[in-house]
Amino acid sequence: MSQTYQPKKRKRAKAHGFLVRSKSKTGRNTLLRRRRKGRKALSTVGK
Repeated sequence: MSQTYQPKKRKRAKAHGFLVRSKSKTGRNTLLRRRRKGRKALSTVGK
């Protein structure tokens, strides 16, 4: 059986990156919540 998850950094960044989150209102709310919670990384890619 083949491995089903083939990770790609670019695709991940395009879907869950900081810039994408910053564009929409809901994404900005997500960043705001993560800031309030004190997350070390606000988005998954930019660590």
